[in-house]
Amino acid sequence: MTKTHSLKYVQTSCCPHASNRQKSFSGMTRRKFLQSVGGTALVTATLTKLSWSTLPAVDLEGETALNRRPLKVKPILVYSIPKRQLQTSWRSWGGIQTQQDANQEVSRIKNELSKLRAEADFPVEFLPVACVQGVGDLSAGNDLALGDVFLLYAAGGWMDVFSALAKFGRDMIFFCRHKSGPVYLWYEIISPRYLRQHTDKLAVEGADDSDVVVDSQEEILWRLRSLCGLRNTIGTRVLAVGGPSAWSQPEGVVPKLVEEKFKFDIQTVSYDELAKLIKQARADRAAIESARRRADTYLKSTGCTLETERQFVDNAFLLEQIFRQLMKKAECHSITINDCMSTIMPIAETSACLTLSLLNDAGYLAFCESDFVVIPSGVLLANISGKPVFLNDPTYPHDGVITLAHCTAPRKMDGKKLEPARILTHFESDYGAAPKVEMPKGQTVTNIAPDFAFNRWVGLRGEIKDAPFMDICRSQIDISFTCDSKTLAERMPGFHWMTGYGDCCREIGYALKRVGIQWEYLES
Repeated sequence: MTKTHSLKYVQTSCCPHASNRQKSFSGMTRRKFLQSVGGTALVTATLTKLSWSTLPAVDLEGETALNRRPLKVKPILVYSIPKRQLQTSWRSWGGIQTQQDANQEVSRIKNELSKLRAEADFPVEFLPVACVQGVGDLSAGNDLALGDVFLLYAAGGWMDVFSALAKFGRDMIFFCRHKSGPVYLWYEIISPRYLRQHTDKLAVEGADDSDVVVDSQEEILWRLRSLCGLRNTIGTRVLAVGGPSAWSQPEGVVPKLVEEKFKFDIQTVSYDELAKLIKQARADRAAIESARRRADTYLKSTGCTLETERQFVDNAFLLEQIFRQLMKKAECHSITINDCMSTIMPIAETSACLTLSLLNDAGYLAFCESDFVVIPSGVLLANISGKPVFLNDPTYPHDGVITLAHCTAPRKMDGKKLEPARILTHFESDYGAAPKVEMPKGQTVTNIAPDFAFNRWVGLRGEIKDAPFMDICRSQIDISFTCDSKTLAERMPGFHWMTGYGDCCREIGYALKRVGIQWEYLES
């Protein structure tokens, strides 16, 4: 049912039809779009006057891991060397009391960081260890400004050093030793002295107890994984075919929130431009032959069966080439399409489902429906895990189970191997090509349910119990969870969910506090 309001709303079905959306976004000028969101610069460019012959070439055979920039970590050992005084307290707690102690600690830190770098499943670069005894050591010459994150080894020193480091505006992780080496002073006083500033409440902006690690290297690692994901998410450029949208929300509101929270750079290309490119590509014999050849290889992959018209698959591969070249033109690795249910089909003569699945498998981030309520959660989860993600429709939770389904699931959900898949039609239209990805039973998954207002995301860890074949979107999983079903039903906000292999719930929560979104993790 369509709502009536002083603002226009789009149809509230699973995938609203073009008749309700195309007037809102197709052919919208940059000026009109900016006016619709109060003048905020959400869209930096609209790709126009495109032609097939001038689009940049891409390596269609190449598949790469998700494109993530390394997180630069600046390790900083904060300590002091006391001098003995007669008949007074002349030293603080801690096992680092001499320069020799400090030198040995630097060696210990370097060894630990070397092991962390080898274990990291995300790109990370550790800068040289800085040795700081006082504010005077925080000079421009010690490359502090190069670090994305300060990893503070809080062996000693005083609050003025921490306060001065905070002014750099970097994320900070505080490491304290209890038994992993010489005990640190701040193992005693990090909470009352610094975090609470001699009060009973947290008093330091941007720092809390989740930023303190004692002894554990694994605890450092997952926090860095989280921050790597966040750094790669902030400022993401996304190409929106048909313009940005949001499921059943007023026009322009959600893209503005995305810009405010995540600084996304949303670039657009109209369906008129896309239609022109597809027509020109179809006249290119080499492009047609490439699409057929790549489709052959795909359909011969292990566990893949064709249960729709072959031409739909060939057309999906041609569309995938066009999308790759458009992303290269826009200098981005993320894409989403509006009007999935109808506008794309007569233009591409297939559905976009398989195309988006192929792009995700090749290391891009590709989402249907142009739903910017959920797209940021997918970008963040992928950048944390390094794996493709699955945008889906949730159902109603009951008896510890909920069904998640959509027609655009990646096959390479673990980032490495292709899951078995049946290539069927898109369900609602019974047209085109869409994969039914057979995700394995027993697989742990992270699920994110974002709210429409960008205030609260709900997190749920689950386990795949079944991959059924009901009369719903093609890729389907029943997942089990441990929290109360009624609690989940009452707390789940928004509509679309984002799902990925593995458990990244703590990393998501750690990242979200830095963008002002509450993370509500549901567990038993």
